[in-house]
Amino acid sequence: MISEAQFQAELQLLITNAIREDVGTGDYSSLACIPDTAHGQAKLLVKDQGIIAGVALARMIFEYVDPKLKVKTYIEDGTHVEYGEVVFEVSGSSQSILKAERVVLNTMQRMSAIATKTNQYTQLLEGTGAKILDTRKTTPNFRAAEKWAVKIGGGENHRFALYDMVMLKDNHIDFAGGITLAIKKTKEFLKENNLDLKIIVEARNLDEIREILLSDGVHRILIDNFNYEDTKTAVQLIGTKCQTESSGNINEKTIREYALCGVNYISSGALTHSVYNMDLSLKAF
Repeated sequence: MISEAQFQAELQLLITNAIREDVGTGDYSSLACIPDTAHGQAKLLVKDQGIIAGVALARMIFEYVDPKLKVKTYIEDGTHVEYGEVVFEVSGSSQSILKAERVVLNTMQRMSAIATKTNQYTQLLEGTGAKILDTRKTTPNFRAAEKWAVKIGGGENHRFALYDMVMLKDNHIDFAGGITLAIKKTKEFLKENNLDLKIIVEARNLDEIREILLSDGVHRILIDNFNYEDTKTAVQLIGTKCQTESSGNINEKTIREYALCGVNYISSGALTHSVYNMDLSLKAF
């Protein structure tokens, strides 16, 4: 993953662009009927159940829109919530609260859904030694928030983007002329450009596992779309030479069985691309 400083910069870009997209030249609904001197307060109300996420990001959004807004938090990120609970209250300029409202809700609803699904997967892996990873299958321009939500839900982040880790997948291997050549070229490239990046290589079958193991410098082997028995064999072949990761159509019904094959990690795009937003609302009172 990227550094904390880079991650914070990504969050600021996300907030800036989200407000630009939603507010544009002005929130004319509020400007038309609410005096700029009006003050109000609103509460973030849970209308669902699951793991709440995005509370800290909501505070950042309110701060960006209007530093004078005050947020009183009752429930922090990562907490299980039930219908009817109040997560926080915000007070200050009524116009500012309304300007931030939709961005806060959109962000928190999706982040909470991701955290909830991640938490479910994490519980399914309990006692196996395997950890759940996200992927790059994220919403464009919202990746930082979605990966943050995975962490809140108890998962771990894979690489953030194309630039912070090397992953040689099937197309890279085929275009490069084979596994051994792809690894060799990658190591040369990293050395020539003074880049200290981990290398993950995808394997499509046991023969490719064996070929990958002939090369040094591989951080992790991605055991992609293997059945249970072949996954167990792959783990035995790899041993302690490098880390192991299962991926490919893994769901709630299969994730524990793959974990019991002995892999270190299981990656799932479903954490971020197949969730239903948690129902939340911001109500004036």
